Amino acid sequence: MYEDLEQLKQRVPLLEYLQRRNWTGHPTGQQHEFVGLCPLHPETRPSFYVNARKNLFYCHGCGRGGDLIRFVELSFHLPFWESIARLQQELVPAPLSALLDRTAAFYQLQLERHPEAVHYLQRRGLHDPSLIRELAIGYAPGGNLHCHLAARGYAFDPLLRAGLINRQGQDCFRRRVICPLYQDGRIVNLYGRSIGAAFPHRFLPHSKGGLFAWTSIRAFSVVILVEGLFDLAALWQSGFRNTTSALGAPFDATAVVATLRSAWPPGLHRLRSG
Repeated sequence: MYEDLEQLKQRVPLLEYLQRRNWTGHPTGQQHEFVGLCPLHPETRPSFYVNARKNLFYCHGCGRGGDLIRFVELSFHLPFWESIARLQQELVPAPLSALLDRTAAFYQLQLERHPEAVHYLQRRGLHDPSLIRELAIGYAPGGNLHCHLAARGYAFDPLLRAGLINRQGQDCFRRRVICPLYQDGRIVNLYGRSIGAAFPHRFLPHSKGGLFAWTSIRAFSVVILVEGLFDLAALWQSGFRNTTSALGAPFDATAVVATLRSAWPPGLHRLRSG
């Protein structure tokens, strides 16, 4: 976990991140240090310092400081876990998002064409067509995704880099029920649940977008945390819209639980599958 966070901060230097958001910093005369107006509170005299070498900031006006993740927490009023997800999502290039849109739409069309996938959802207790459409659930039968996307102008290498196909051109999600994962209205990943003998869970090698349906569950006073997306779907179908999933993170991961505990101190319930 620690190594992943350090890699994330290296991929997006703090100074570069601030400049993308139109922050203007001026050299202080000390090596690697810049000063400008604080983006976290109104001020007329520059008191916001950035050390580009250490990737740290500190404001003498409001007394707040830290690293890139801490800046995102303060800027967008997000907990630690969601700040990481937001940064990861910002690294997803727009062409990849469009590719995932097309892929998810293709998988949605396949669902009704393959009874084995529909039967799997029914066995998991999911039978409401409107909820299936809302969650954009689909199915990857395998063997035809590459041809479908190639016909729409996608070359082999981008599909391989995205993790959608292997070097033989085969669908990496073969025989899996698919659920898209969203962040800020964009698909950032796909979750595949095997209906056969393959390893049950599969994601693309990208950000998973944080806790599922984070924006909507924040309206509830009590929140239910479940292990899997199909556990979540079954509860949503029964009216428990205050349910979220950790999306592949360990169920007892400290960061996940701490995020939810901080937002709902008296009202977090964890339900394990089975």
